[in-house]
Amino acid sequence: MKTIQSRREFLKKTSAAAMATMGMGAPLAGLISSCESKIPTTADSVILLFMAGGMAHTETFDPKRYTPFRKGMEAKEVLSTFPSIPTKLEDIFFSEGLENIASVMDKGTLIRSYQAADLGHILHTRHQYHFHTCYEPPQSVIVPHLGSWIAKEKGPLNPVIPPFINIGQRFTVGEGEELKAFHSAGFLGSEYGPFLIPDPSSGLDAVRPPIGMNSSRFEGRNQLYKDLISASPMGEFGSDYQKESLKRSMEQAYMLLNSPEAKAFDLNEEPRESYDIYNTGKFGLGCLLAKRLVEQGARYITVTTEYEPFLGWDTHDNGHTRLKDMKRMIDAPIAQLIYDLDQSGKLDRTMVIVASEFSRDMLTEGRPDLKVKDQVEVPDIIDNLKNYGMHRHFTDGCSVLMFGGGIKRGHVFGKTADERPCKTVESPIKIDSIHQTIYHALGIPPDLNYEIEKRPFYTTPDGHGVVEYGLLSKS
Repeated sequence: MKTIQSRREFLKKTSAAAMATMGMGAPLAGLISSCESKIPTTADSVILLFMAGGMAHTETFDPKRYTPFRKGMEAKEVLSTFPSIPTKLEDIFFSEGLENIASVMDKGTLIRSYQAADLGHILHTRHQYHFHTCYEPPQSVIVPHLGSWIAKEKGPLNPVIPPFINIGQRFTVGEGEELKAFHSAGFLGSEYGPFLIPDPSSGLDAVRPPIGMNSSRFEGRNQLYKDLISASPMGEFGSDYQKESLKRSMEQAYMLLNSPEAKAFDLNEEPRESYDIYNTGKFGLGCLLAKRLVEQGARYITVTTEYEPFLGWDTHDNGHTRLKDMKRMIDAPIAQLIYDLDQSGKLDRTMVIVASEFSRDMLTEGRPDLKVKDQVEVPDIIDNLKNYGMHRHFTDGCSVLMFGGGIKRGHVFGKTADERPCKTVESPIKIDSIHQTIYHALGIPPDLNYEIEKRPFYTTPDGHGVVEYGLLSKS
């Protein structure tokens, strides 16, 4: 039984994401976009560093008036629970605890005016679905992830390295099925789905057979699996297109197993000095793995702090004390990733994005002009440290950092109000524009679409995403 289980686990590692896409069996009817002019590219790769759970802008990259904790203080007084610190940009400040990222802000753009969608009662996985796919759930088809569109349209930079890699998220935690819903290539095919690495410290385990299975035995199992897919009745594994795509995904995984590039997944190969800087936990090591994989030709990588309800950035209580820990987790590795990519010359062609599904506030749930049901009880008078912090979901002003790949250096875009509600007051930007700006840097046009269920399906809803040229160093 133990041997059978190990085989099953290996199949999960190489095709779990692939199998998740099989529910949409409609084959692609062909590319319908008409692109008369080629967009010059400024980026080859993308790394998304996702702060899953709701990162408060006033506690990180857009600090407001600092109000230290004291018993008996009024909740409405609290805008920021940390003092401000200077950044490399004149008159631009971050929240205390982000000193390392502050030191590299001359290399990127700070967006202070991202507005998350109004999706009714706020659920993290609904907003994460929207952030990663650009579509509001639910949809009648399985919508491709941003990384899958990029993998499909740009292809691999290195045929051995999976074009879309997702690091740090488990699907065995709360809302696991909802998280799976957007970790998919959908109708684009399994070969463009995410290669899943839940724990970067075990990344090498994802690209080698289980212990005890020799290469010839594995090769036989691999061939048997491909034969099974080929012989399966129509619909069991989706359309013929989807079956062929699944087989190609297995071939890619098999090719990686036998390649020298597989060493990129082994963090033990990293010099100890570098490893120690990144080693703030799973997220920090994920940033290190992302760096190593980009150096080997990865096209798109997500590294997440991982969403698990009521943990991490999901600060329904103890907002101030929890953010101390989260800042320690992200500050050094994000800054080191930017520094290392810049030093190696990779940052010019690698876009790095730091973002979250929405922000947080002490009092407002949703947005000031469209409040939704409060999910956290906040007392008017704060006597306990656990109530000191940003505990409600806020969608009307969020911070996003962008570096490299054609993004302006040393630039600030947008503004939020200095007094509550700390909402966007200048240059609002939404997810369809963020996505289309990323696509533009990669040379993917806005009219790209495929015919699905006899209607065109675009990278952004109805193809209406508009490039925000104010973020780019070149238009």
